[in-house]
Amino acid sequence: MTECIHGLDEDLCDICTPRPAPEPPAPAARPSRSAASRPPGGPRRTPVRAAGTRSTPVETLPDVNLATMRAHHWTHIDNLESILRDGELRAGARPELDVSSPERRESRAAAAVPTGESVSDFVPFALSPDAATWDEVRHGADGPGWSAAARGTRPTDFVVLVVPVAALGEDFVVADGEAAGALTRFGTGPVEGGATARRAAIADPALANIEVLVPGVVAVSSVTLIGVPNDRMRDRVRELLVTVGVAAVRVAVYPPWFKPSEA
Repeated sequence: MTECIHGLDEDLCDICTPRPAPEPPAPAARPSRSAASRPPGGPRRTPVRAAGTRSTPVETLPDVNLATMRAHHWTHIDNLESILRDGELRAGARPELDVSSPERRESRAAAAVPTGESVSDFVPFALSPDAATWDEVRHGADGPGWSAAARGTRPTDFVVLVVPVAALGEDFVVADGEAAGALTRFGTGPVEGGATARRAAIADPALANIEVLVPGVVAVSSVTLIGVPNDRMRDRVRELLVTVGVAAVRVAVYPPWFKPSEA
């Protein structure tokens, strides 16, 4: 895969390889003159339908292929050293700088996925680097789900760990919204999870609200990229990788991941 000037794969960089704008829908076909001039009482042909088939149109789901996608886990730079030294991201870990409020942690501990485990037993990831929860923090973490410590941070204090979904195993769970939400739907594993993501993409094309929950731990060795906001943070992360003795991980400067979305 060819890298761009920002250190990312070319197809991952929205600056070097902008995503094409969606094509406008084709205009509806006008009725023919003969059809328009046909008298209301004229003969009509009834379409023939095979017995046992449904007449309602089948909904076309968006093309979402989890196997080719990346999962994103954002964390404060103060938490990165302990993650690297442990060699893993741990479910339920209490980080050095905890952005979640006690209320949010309690609600996620009380919520369960279809297999019965608590949401807090999973490491959370997002399918988009512009995930809704991450964007809330980038906008100041004003909501009740965020801690006072989170409100004292800046987006440029964070890094984004990127892992291929294909490296997350077979037991992950896909939530089509906040995992502790009352109306959230889940899919377990690549097949059911992929179907959940495709259904969610109808209303959420950017996949900003989807959570990918991985049980237990995620090894640092599965991280293929650490996204950082600027050159200063890149140098800091690279120095930390050397200090901890972690095998080479690509560190890429990509400012758009750390800018609040436009209202």
